Amino acid sequence: MQDVPGVRAGRELAAVPEWARLERELFAALDRAWPVFSARYTEGDGRLVFRDKLGEGHDDRDGVDDFYEPFFNWPTLYLLGGSTEILDAAHRHWRGVTAQLTEMGMVVDGIERGYDWFHQGEGLLLYYALCLARPDDAELHDLAVRFADLYLPGGPNYSAEHRVIRAPHTGAAGPRWGFSDHEEYFPWSEALRPYGLPLDWLGITEFDDLKDPAKARAYGHEMWERMGRGDVVVNLAVTSLVTTAFLLTGEQRYADWVAEYVGAWLSRLEGRAVLPDNAGLHGEVGEHLDGRWYGGHYGWAWPHGLNSVGAATLVAAMNAVLLTGDESFLDLARNPQDAVLKQAAPRTGPEMGTLKKRWQPHLRELNGTPTLMVPQRHDGSGWFDYNIMPTQLPVSLWQFSRHDADFDRIERLRAESTWDWTTVHTQRLKDEAGHEEPWFEYLHGRNPEFPERMLRSALDSSAAKLAAIEQDPAPVPSALDIHHWQDHNPVVTEALLQLTTGSPQILYNGGLAQLHLRYFDADLRRAGLPQDVAALVSGIATGHTVVDLVNLGAANRNLILQSGTFAEHRLESVQVDNGPATPVNGRYLRVELPPSSAVRLTLSMTLRAEKPTMRAPWENER
Repeated sequence: MQDVPGVRAGRELAAVPEWARLERELFAALDRAWPVFSARYTEGDGRLVFRDKLGEGHDDRDGVDDFYEPFFNWPTLYLLGGSTEILDAAHRHWRGVTAQLTEMGMVVDGIERGYDWFHQGEGLLLYYALCLARPDDAELHDLAVRFADLYLPGGPNYSAEHRVIRAPHTGAAGPRWGFSDHEEYFPWSEALRPYGLPLDWLGITEFDDLKDPAKARAYGHEMWERMGRGDVVVNLAVTSLVTTAFLLTGEQRYADWVAEYVGAWLSRLEGRAVLPDNAGLHGEVGEHLDGRWYGGHYGWAWPHGLNSVGAATLVAAMNAVLLTGDESFLDLARNPQDAVLKQAAPRTGPEMGTLKKRWQPHLRELNGTPTLMVPQRHDGSGWFDYNIMPTQLPVSLWQFSRHDADFDRIERLRAESTWDWTTVHTQRLKDEAGHEEPWFEYLHGRNPEFPERMLRSALDSSAAKLAAIEQDPAPVPSALDIHHWQDHNPVVTEALLQLTTGSPQILYNGGLAQLHLRYFDADLRRAGLPQDVAALVSGIATGHTVVDLVNLGAANRNLILQSGTFAEHRLESVQVDNGPATPVNGRYLRVELPPSSAVRLTLSMTLRAEKPTMRAPWENER
C-alpha cells in the first residue's frame, strides 16, 4: 500500500460535532446490545433456542430464512466499524443455525433444500455479509461454489437451453415442484386472507370459499400445475448467490451466467409495457398460465406485487451491471417502477391496500389528506392494491446509477407526496429500511438536521429492542412464531450505512451491499472505521462526493478509504478541506487523522471503472 496516495488531516478539532459524538455512541451501544440478544435467545454452539420443528404441515418448506434473519446485519456492523467479537458471534450463529436446520431436514450440506427466492434471499443476507467480511474463509468459499453450481448449466435447477430456472422452489434438492411435499392444498388462513386468491380465473371467486376442504384441494391442484413449475421473476435474486461466487473465485463462468440469466428476463420485456413475472419450462411467457404475463409465484398478482418484483429486478440488474459494466441491464429495474407510476393517483390512508405497516407514521401525519399512491398488483381486473411507492426501490436505483432519469423519478414522488419527507420516524421493521426520504433530502441540502435526528432515532430503536428482550415473557417461540427473533434484534445499521458510507439500507430480499464508500483500519488491517473515528457523507454526486472524517480520540488513527463495496469505482482526485484537487487515479486513499482532528474530503470518481473484488486493500493491486 506504499504507492497509494495519502492525505493528512490538518484541522484541529475545536469542538466535537454532535453527529460525530452520536455516531461513536451508536457504535458503542450496538456493541453492548448484541451480546444481550445472544445470551437470551441462543445456545452455546450458536443455534437458536427452539424446541419445536419445521418441515411439517401444508407449509412444510417455510422457515429457514427466519432462523438466519435475526443476525442478518451483524457482520455489516463489523464492516462499518463494530467489534471483531460481533463478527465472530455472527459466524458462530450462522454455523449453529445451519446445523440446527440440517437436523430438522431443511438444509442439506449447508444449502436450503428448496424454497422460493423471495425468502431464500432474506435468509442468505447473513451469508453474503460473512463472505464480504471474511473473503478468505475456506468454508464460506467452498460453499459459495457449491451454492452457485446448483444454478449454472449442468446444475439441477437451470435449463441452459431455455434460460429458465425450472421451478419457483429450488435448492439443494433441485426443483421442488408445487408448493408442498404433502398433498396439493391451498389452505384458508387469516394471515393469507388480505392477499386474496393467487389466480382469479379458476372458478373460485372468494377467498373464503377455501374454507371448504374440497375446494382448497381443487384450487391447490391448479396452483401446483400452473404456478409450481417454470421460472418466476423473483428467481432473479439467485444472481446474488452467483455474483458472490464470482467475487470470491474470479471465475468468469459465474459472471457469464449472471449476464445470461438477467439477459433472458430483459428479453422477455421486449415489446411489452410491463415486465412479465413468469416463463414456462420452455421459456415462454404465460406458458402454464394460458398466456398471461402475470400470475407467477411472488409475481404481479400475488401476494406482494411491486415489493417482490421491484426488489428482485433491482437486485439482479445491479449484480449484472457490477459484473459486466453494461448499464442497459438497469432497464430491467426501471420498468416495474415506471409501470406502476403510470397508474399513480392521490389516495387516502383508508384506501390503502396491503403492506400498510411501514407507512403508518406517515399516514398519521396526513390525517386524511390524499397522497400519491401506486398500485402494487395486477390481475385479470387490472391494477389494484394501492400503496405509497416503496421509496427504497427508486432511491437505491438512483444511488447505484446516478442517472438523471432515476433522480427525476424520485423528485416526482417527492413533489406529489403530501407528507413531510424530512421527518425521521423512529420505527424499525425487520428489513431495517424506511428512512430513505429524509436521507435523500439531506443529501440535497434540504434536511440539515438529519444526521443527529437519525442517529438518535437509531439509538432509541436499539434501546427499545433491548427493553423488549428484558421484558420478553416467551423467549422460546413455537413454529408459528419464528419471526419473534427478528422482532427483538437490537442491531441497527441503516443510519450508519447512510451516514458513513453514503448508501441506503441493503435490499432485504437478497441484495448485496452497494456501498459508495468503505473504510479500513490501516493499522489493525481490518474492515471498518478505526476506533474513535466518525464519518459523515453529505453528498454522493460522482464528481463531488463529500465526506467529513473526525478523530475524537487522543491517539493517531490511520484509515484507508475505498471507493465502492468491491473497490469497483476509481477515485480520480481528492480535495482536502478548501485546498486544490490532487490526483488519486486508483481505488484507495490513505487518510491520516492526528488526535482531535477533522478533515473534509471532496472526491471525484468514475463509477465501476475497476474489476470488482472482495480482497482487502493490502491484498489487492491498485
